Amino acid sequence: MPGRHLPPDHDQGDANTIGGYMAVHARPAAFEGRDGLSYSVAIEAEATGDPARPAGAWFLFLRWRRIGPQGVDGHLETPFLAFGASIEEARQALGRWPLAEVKRVLDDLIREGTGETGRKWWDVMRDEE
Repeated sequence: MPGRHLPPDHDQGDANTIGGYMAVHARPAAFEGRDGLSYSVAIEAEATGDPARPAGAWFLFLRWRRIGPQGVDGHLETPFLAFGASIEEARQALGRWPLAEVKRVLDDLIREGTGETGRKWWDVMRDEE
């Protein structure tokens, strides 16, 4: 799939927030995780079943394959992180999160899921030689 480059449209929002970045650049944001792998992020939302907080939003991080054909190799997801009266309201609330906070959440998920110590895979391989 060939890539496309569109110039950023800064009239669409604040590119320092996750929702603003997606609007300004017309694409998902991407991060390098603390494991050295590439992740794209999406804001997902759905009904919670809780009348006090009818809709909730969370981050879905897609991990991209490092070797072989281009594609998704796995994913990480958060619990609900923002709430609203509607799905769109919850999505917008999460979209206001700063990019640095989204990156911190990704790194926390990686650390929690793997027991990862902060050492990159290439450093571990070098130590084993």
